[in-house]
Amino acid sequence: MGTIAFFIAPNDQAAAGTRSRGPGTNYPSVACQDFDPDDAVVEWDMYFEAPSAELPPLEALYTRPWPIWVAEIVNDGTGVFVLPDRLVRALAHAGPKDLDELAHRWTTRLRQVDGDNMTCDNPLEILQKVARLAATAISTGDRLYCWHF
Repeated sequence: MGTIAFFIAPNDQAAAGTRSRGPGTNYPSVACQDFDPDDAVVEWDMYFEAPSAELPPLEALYTRPWPIWVAEIVNDGTGVFVLPDRLVRALAHAGPKDLDELAHRWTTRLRQVDGDNMTCDNPLEILQKVARLAATAISTGDRLYCWHF
């Protein structure tokens, strides 16, 4: 776990080019920290497929498709993946109730997996900001990516 940035880029090649340094100010982004972003994205996608405040078993999370890496993780731990288009659309169109319910469910999962080492960031604020990025990506024809270190 470490530094994470969800960001908008025009294509996979441009996004992959951020692996060594992150998106910085080159692309609109949301910075956060200390959770597994690929786990989070799978959790969010699972929620929008079957919205419910109830937390599914952890095993259900690990049997789902994982994000596609446009820049594979290297020895220093940096990597970039693209968020599934289905999830980007769901986030872009999510209402406050959906984001609140997802934040509660995701917080429960973070506590289950990370315990006291859970992120200090506010999960609802992260989701709200990523949802705004998703809406922007859709309106500009760009894609939504995640860089982490």
